Amino acid sequence: MGHMNTDPEHEELAAKAFDLARAGDTDSLRSSLQAGVPPNLTNGKGDTLLMLAAYYGHAETVRMLVACGASPNRINDRGQTPLAGAVFKNESAVVRALLDADADPEVGRPSAMDTARMFANEQFIQWFTQRAS
Repeated sequence: MGHMNTDPEHEELAAKAFDLARAGDTDSLRSSLQAGVPPNLTNGKGDTLLMLAAYYGHAETVRMLVACGASPNRINDRGQTPLAGAVFKNESAVVRALLDADADPEVGRPSAMDTARMFANEQFIQWFTQRAS
């Protein structure tokens, strides 16, 4: 009897899910979610699958995760959101996908808006401002 879902098979599936998110393997990741991996699963740093997919620039994976119930505004242990991660990496397709999913540019520290200002990224600042109006 595994207590608190620590059966090795489950843990292996979870660990693999993070690799798939990082690699942007949308189809395999979708299969993992269908096999019972929670869409808001977090790793030891509080990063969600969505955070990894966003940070590594996989817009299609981001869209799939959100469609499967991943929260776009979930903050990791360092106070970062997937949107701020995408801004930091200058991944405009991911930023767009997250905004379409109602990601909030003002959430987190630094927020995505703070990050866009820090890098003087006028396009992102404009997108975030338009969203607010």
